Amino acid sequence: MVIHLDVGPLTRAHLIAVAREFEVIEIGDDVVARLERQRRAIDTLVESGTPVYGLSTGFGSLATTYISPDQRRDLQRSLIRSHAAGVGAEVETEVVRAMMVSRLSNLCSGVSGVRASTALAYCALLNAGITPIVHEFGSLGCSGDLAPLAHVALALMGEGDVRDRGGARMMAAAALDAAGLAPVELAEKEGLALINGTDGMLGQLVMAIEDGGRLLQLADLAAAMSVQALRGTDRVFFDDIQMLRPHVGQRNSAANLVALLADSPIVNSHLDDTTQVQDAYSMRCAPQVHGAARDTFAHAIAVADIELASAIDNPSVLADGSLVSNGNFHGAPIAYVLDFLAIVLADVASMSERRTDRMMDVDRSYGLTPFLAHQAGVDSGLMIAQYSQAAMVSEMKRLAAPASVDSIPSSGMQEDHVSMGWHAARKLRRSIDCFADVIAIELLAGARALALRAPLEPSPATAAVAERINAVSGGPGHDRWLSPEIAAVAQLVRGAELLDLVSRYVRLS
Repeated sequence: MVIHLDVGPLTRAHLIAVAREFEVIEIGDDVVARLERQRRAIDTLVESGTPVYGLSTGFGSLATTYISPDQRRDLQRSLIRSHAAGVGAEVETEVVRAMMVSRLSNLCSGVSGVRASTALAYCALLNAGITPIVHEFGSLGCSGDLAPLAHVALALMGEGDVRDRGGARMMAAAALDAAGLAPVELAEKEGLALINGTDGMLGQLVMAIEDGGRLLQLADLAAAMSVQALRGTDRVFFDDIQMLRPHVGQRNSAANLVALLADSPIVNSHLDDTTQVQDAYSMRCAPQVHGAARDTFAHAIAVADIELASAIDNPSVLADGSLVSNGNFHGAPIAYVLDFLAIVLADVASMSERRTDRMMDVDRSYGLTPFLAHQAGVDSGLMIAQYSQAAMVSEMKRLAAPASVDSIPSSGMQEDHVSMGWHAARKLRRSIDCFADVIAIELLAGARALALRAPLEPSPATAAVAERINAVSGGPGHDRWLSPEIAAVAQLVRGAELLDLVSRYVRLS
């Protein structure tokens, strides 16, 4: 696949393809012509001698400091070197690449006023698979993701450290030389244009939407397996009930549950059993909780799509050639939804853990063995798997504390309110990682419990999934080393296999 940046706005699918699959990007002739046209506006301002922020002044609280013409390219180089001040752990390659393709899209919009040659060099860096080393801390989510983007710009200049396509760490100059690329000497405003965007937090939002949306489908699958394992009913999920409160996400989640539970002998076996008047909330209310999470993701998608179609820089070159300072670099719209997603995922995970716990408890599981053990007492079954699940849910609750309500003023009080969107993005990534393991443990428990219900069988779709999970985990039996079994199911959860398997039987929303 070749992704052309001159055909409509950058899409979420395109960003993920470049970030994760190393797909190639091309900048069309129309974009090059637009960049050259907009750059002429910058050159005119440079020649005018008028003090202009980003061209002939310092940055942040140094915006009133005039820079002489012979020092203006030094200004851009110094900006990148000084702002490449990140500390902490190395950020994942896919995050850096997502940030880069988002920034490249912004550069190609023309509002940044960069030279076409600089945008083409940035594109070549991506296509060569060269990934600058970016660190965990440094961005406050305002004036752009400054430090992370500065580390990328540093590599474009032939400085700093990078990883090549194979993951080897080396100096940027050596990587550029090996790829046949030349370092870029930044012209007026280009240093600022390379770092003044919300691209780091946006890239992580797009990937969170992709990963989280898939995991919410698996949460419906896990719930369907647990409902059968716990002898629950599917009647509460029917659309005539859901239409009484017709939130879109709720109806979609309920429809998934109905489809996944269709033709289940386990469900049908106790329709006349009066000992279970109502299922517990963690089963009965699954569509309401899972659905509200889906609706929150829908809002996040709307925000992400607007951001991907936006042109963010400060100051910005307008169509008439004027250069105007603005606040579009503020990360609040992205930071808020990043925090929202962490909150809803923690709640869905909490419900998942409650269903798992019910399967462990002989007093609430309607005939299952204690902790799904083969020989309770001698065996502990999945007792401590539920502990691990509870520990991750607790961590997700901690990560749900919003970052966007915090603000630490910086740059001599010039930047006196910041979004902390980068921090919101980083903790959401950790939350999604925990969420995948939480769902994996519910699926592990559900598959084992369904096997213990034999000779009664679950629905065809969930039977196929349970069989696959028990195949990789070992299924019921005497205690074994459990961590590898959990990891094996978690690998299925992080891949596409389980949803592909379900798609042979039902179509999930």
